[in-house]
Amino acid sequence: MLSSIILAAGKGTRMRSVLPKVLQPLGGQPLLHHVIHTAQSLALRQTIIVAGFGLEAVQDACVGLNVSWAVQAQQLGTGHAVAQAVDQLLDEETALILYGDVPLIQAGTLARLVDLVDDAHPLALLTVHLPDPTGYGRIVRDASGNMQRIVEQKDATPSERSIGEVNTGIMAVKGKQLRAWLARLENNNSQGEYYLTDIIAMAVSDGFMVRSAEATSEMEVLGVNDKAQLAGLERMYQQEKVNALLKAGVTVLDPARCDIRGRVEAGMDVSIDVNVILSGKVVLGNNVMIGAGCVLTNVTLGDGVTLLPYSVLEDCVIGADSRVGPFARVRPGTVTQDHAHIGNFVELKNAQLGSGAKVNHLSYVGDATIGAKVNIGAGTITCNYDGVNKHRTVIGEGAFIGSNSALVAPVSIGAGATIGAGSVVTKDAPEDKLTLARAKQMTLESWQRPVKK
Repeated sequence: MLSSIILAAGKGTRMRSVLPKVLQPLGGQPLLHHVIHTAQSLALRQTIIVAGFGLEAVQDACVGLNVSWAVQAQQLGTGHAVAQAVDQLLDEETALILYGDVPLIQAGTLARLVDLVDDAHPLALLTVHLPDPTGYGRIVRDASGNMQRIVEQKDATPSERSIGEVNTGIMAVKGKQLRAWLARLENNNSQGEYYLTDIIAMAVSDGFMVRSAEATSEMEVLGVNDKAQLAGLERMYQQEKVNALLKAGVTVLDPARCDIRGRVEAGMDVSIDVNVILSGKVVLGNNVMIGAGCVLTNVTLGDGVTLLPYSVLEDCVIGADSRVGPFARVRPGTVTQDHAHIGNFVELKNAQLGSGAKVNHLSYVGDATIGAKVNIGAGTITCNYDGVNKHRTVIGEGAFIGSNSALVAPVSIGAGATIGAGSVVTKDAPEDKLTLARAKQMTLESWQRPVKK
């Protein structure tokens, strides 16, 4: 049986932000979310978050994530933090202790660590070898290589500071022993804090061999203390995400200029140009081409879709062999069928486009149902909002809407209808007819342009 305790009580003063450190964003989601999702992939009995600074904000950010809470009102060290949660543990289960500001830890690494714990070996520690261990607690071993204790940087002797193997802080401990060792912690160190790492020496003193697993890379155990470190970790995270796309066969024209802030599923022969941002869940069919500067959030693109540069799409579905952009905005609720065209400076919102429908230039189509092979001319808008309520426009199959028309919803345009350019349509237009709604053109023969006096 396994539970996790995630320490998330720190303020993060060096972030210089009112946002708690564990809520700083990485890859489009809070640092803490990364840790929670990774931990919960191990089928935990429970996930306990130890929070303190910004408690309400941290709790609000975790709504729906199936976590429980412990509060550390005063930040008196990692041992003190874990002690706030230990009463929620069962004696016979293993507690996996993680950190809310160490977001890139891998599930496989944690599984290896947890597997080291049994009744005869109630404590296992995750370590890593660093070329420059400055600032980290050093792993002190005996001549046989058995772990004896951890010494913090400020308390270490010169010889101890030369040790390259360091403590990551991540450990797995049997609940019964953890409870007992926490009760014995003291704060007689230079920081005046209760170090969780002191339980290593206690375990050795009690006759237990402390097992250890080593992280696969430094990246997965790096913590975040300031915005510079956060930016560095963001680049590492993005490189890892883009590398996964490359291995899946996606062409990313410049891996350093593509940001993945969610989950991407891609078919074959997908091409992504520079400065593209993919957020939320993005599904890309076969032969999709995404132009430079596009931003996609929770988007599904069918096979053969082309997104021309600088288009922004959110919560929408684009049918196969459609073309979008450049400079198009497709807002939530929009669904197009195959072979749709959404052109430059076109905005769609909660619109359904039938197969082959075209909105090619400088138009706004909101709250509308557009039939197959409809052609909407440049400058057309659906007037969907009366100042209080939204209303729908329905355009039948094969209709042609002339340029610079305004369709005042609720209104229906019949199949095959033609709306003359510049019309303001306030009533339903019949099928297969030409409808005009504009003032009669006049020329005033006696008019003269005024001249400046």
